[in-house]
Amino acid sequence: TVASDTVLVTVNNNPTAAISGNGTICNGTSTTLTASGGSSYAWSNSLGSNAAVTVSPTTATTYTVTVTQNNCSATASQAVTVNQLPVAAILPASSTICAGASATLTASGGTSYLWNTNSTTAAITVSPGATIAYTVTVTDANGCSATAQRTVTVNPLPVAAISPSSVAICLGSSQVLTASGGASYVWSGNLTANAIQNLSPSTTTTYTTTVTDANNCSATASATITVNSTTAAING
Repeated sequence: TVASDTVLVTVNNNPTAAISGNGTICNGTSTTLTASGGSSYAWSNSLGSNAAVTVSPTTATTYTVTVTQNNCSATASQAVTVNQLPVAAILPASSTICAGASATLTASGGTSYLWNTNSTTAAITVSPGATIAYTVTVTDANGCSATAQRTVTVNPLPVAAISPSSVAICLGSSQVLTASGGASYVWSGNLTANAIQNLSPSTTTTYTTTVTDANNCSATASATITVNSTTAAING
């Protein structure tokens, strides 16, 4: 007697494993990798079993996932390239100006620039009224960005003064003018003392001095000497 039996063997195709997501990031940022093609997932690098994982590598890294469907498995891999951030810089290394003056700041390290003044040029010229910090975001050809900051220090102008600021003398008399407010003085006529002696103009004259302080900031002051003429009267 011959007996026979039939066994049906079902052959399941291996799943089509795939990973989607950005394969290039900037250092310090992250990317989400999403696996597909199965009902369960097992990632390398101890990333767990979710279909989507978020990674933040600091160097180029390859991630692999095992995709399972109907007890059949396949793998897929995704390399993530890490671009380093640009080296953002601003020149000069320090900037100090006098009130009313301007400073030029020049950024480097990228292909595009955005200042907190909304300027998009590498170099900006600023004239702040008080000490302030300027920040620039530098972006390179890979789309990676970094920031740099520079403080522009604003020194106030000296308070220049001459005493007396206005005086009247008689023709032939003399007057002393004394300047204050700074560390050095330059008068019209190139006199450099803070006080100038024996001024005896023949006509009304205005004298000006440039006062410079310890921060090398300057201001000017003026004083006028009015000359009153004298008339001799003879009665006979």
